[in-house]
Amino acid sequence: QVQLVESGGGLVQAGGSLKLSCAASRSIFSIATMGWYRQAPGKQRELVATITSGGSTNYADSVRGRFTISRDNDKSTVYLQMNSLKPEDTAVYYCNAVFFLLTKYDYWGQGTQVTVSS
Repeated sequence: QVQLVESGGGLVQAGGSLKLSCAASRSIFSIATMGWYRQAPGKQRELVATITSGGSTNYADSVRGRFTISRDNDKSTVYLQMNSLKPEDTAVYYCNAVFFLLTKYDYWGQGTQVTVSS
């Protein structure tokens, strides 16, 4: 069973910064594409950023230039550095791991709340 444990959420004023962390099971981390998604109240879950096992990154237009996704393979941890936060960034942020071993595996963390006050 793959476990993803997020941390780092909280309350911050607009313009501030937060850094989210997601620790994953060591056995799969090196081969997984890791991602951050978010879900605001009344809205669908949406992609924030992803990073492949090779380090290629992808960002939603709404966060590009403000958020940075990174990974530390030695620590089996993926990070999301969030700068210049806006009230519209308020959501529950979820860590995601996708990898292939004969079939596709898709795992989610429990989520961490990020609240940006205006």
